[in-house]
Amino acid sequence: MLCLRPIGARPAIVMQPFSTVKLSGRIIPAIGAGLLTLPSAAMAKGMPQLDFTTPLILSQVVWGAIIFVVLYILLSRTGLPMVASVLQERAAKIAKDIDDARAAKAGADAGMAEADQATATARAESRAAINAALEEAKNAAAAQAEALNTRLEKQLQDSEAQIARARASAMSALRQVATETAATVVTRLTGTAPDAARLDGAIGSALAARGIG
Repeated sequence: MLCLRPIGARPAIVMQPFSTVKLSGRIIPAIGAGLLTLPSAAMAKGMPQLDFTTPLILSQVVWGAIIFVVLYILLSRTGLPMVASVLQERAAKIAKDIDDARAAKAGADAGMAEADQATATARAESRAAINAALEEAKNAAAAQAEALNTRLEKQLQDSEAQIARARASAMSALRQVATETAATVVTRLTGTAPDAARLDGAIGSALAARGIG
């Protein structure tokens, strides 16, 4: 007898053991009783094969019953246990295959979970690395800009100082030239040398009036 469980948890096939002695003790008397209690109406209607008074028919029935019992005993002791063993092996193989499939599926699910976790970790690490690189690049750019501004500011200050020195030198030379030129002109016009203090004050006033000096 085969008992199949639903395909929910773990399908299994359970083979019930055959009781040859019990079946033989039940079937053989039933066959004998059936043969002995055949209706007499069948024989009366022209069926000589059911006339047990004939020795040939009786011997055929007896030998048929003996052959049936022998075949049944042989089958119940050799064939049916082999069939039951094959069914049990098949059930065990199916159960093993299902267990292997479930184990493989569990391993695949675990592998997928690990792969997803590794992918998420790699994405997080890559994002963190990108953000760190961007921040470092921003800091480096800011430092370079600050250094460039400092250098430009220093160069600008140096240039302004040079321009101031050059202007002061030029103004000093201009005042000296103007003073010498004015002294020469006055001397030629008047025949006498002008007062140096008054001439210097006049030159300074004239240059200041023009925004020079």
